[in-house]
Amino acid sequence: MGRLSGKVAVITGGVSGIGRATVERFEAEGAKVVVGDIDDAAGAALANSYPGTVAFQHCDVMVEAQIEALMAFAVERFGALDILFNNAGAGGSYNTLAEMTGEAWDYSQNLLLRSVALGMRYALPHMKARGGGAIVNTASIAGTQAGAGPIAYSVAKAGVIHLTRVAAAEVARDGIRVNAICPGLILTNIFTPASMTTPDMASAIKAGMAQTAPDSQPIAKPGLPEDIANAALFFASEESAFVTGVHMLVDGGMFVGPRHSWDPEMRAERQKMAEARRAAFEAAQKAEG
Repeated sequence: MGRLSGKVAVITGGVSGIGRATVERFEAEGAKVVVGDIDDAAGAALANSYPGTVAFQHCDVMVEAQIEALMAFAVERFGALDILFNNAGAGGSYNTLAEMTGEAWDYSQNLLLRSVALGMRYALPHMKARGGGAIVNTASIAGTQAGAGPIAYSVAKAGVIHLTRVAAAEVARDGIRVNAICPGLILTNIFTPASMTTPDMASAIKAGMAQTAPDSQPIAKPGLPEDIANAALFFASEESAFVTGVHMLVDGGMFVGPRHSWDPEMRAERQKMAEARRAAFEAAQKAEG
């Protein structure tokens, strides 16, 4: 039996990237999966690839009624709702604070934070009827520290982390666990939105990211959607039955410390510099003596 046998999951933003990898992972572990996304053609094709276990429902997470309908559809189609992966999102506004407008700010917060709150709100009644459930929210390393994303995106993801914590406290006695994942540099389309890049440009950007990963983080491989899907599986399964209200960094160790703490070449260079300073100091002391 799979780790999610008998479970019904809803995954938003499920037709590509992290969402698709998680759909495939959950289905392989025995779950029935409802995919919510705005790409109808890709959603239908994904569902056709897994007849009987994966279903698609159009859902724009900016539209509250569509979020509500997505949760109801899961119960109608598969009889229950046990797992929610609030994953849909994009980069939001790339404006700096000096360039920010109210419209750009609201768009980012609605897409990345409000949608998560409403996803939980409309999943909760179905999970309570089931006697419990597991909610997983996609946050980001950008929500934990400055410099990892645009300001509106970063603030929204910080909000997701705190929303996860306070929601976990509110619904714990209903048997519902709420946790978040903070991806690092994962090779997905969030870095290459179709509205801003051509397919050739997107391929070149992803290839460059894969090549530079060893210089960006301790683990010398690019982050893949499957890495996040594995974390989502842990939070969705009974393996995390004693875990709620936390956020897990899945970032290749990017934030374990400054580069000299994990890069042997940089450590060696810093050691040489320290020895050179010591030798210069000792020479100066001898000259004065």
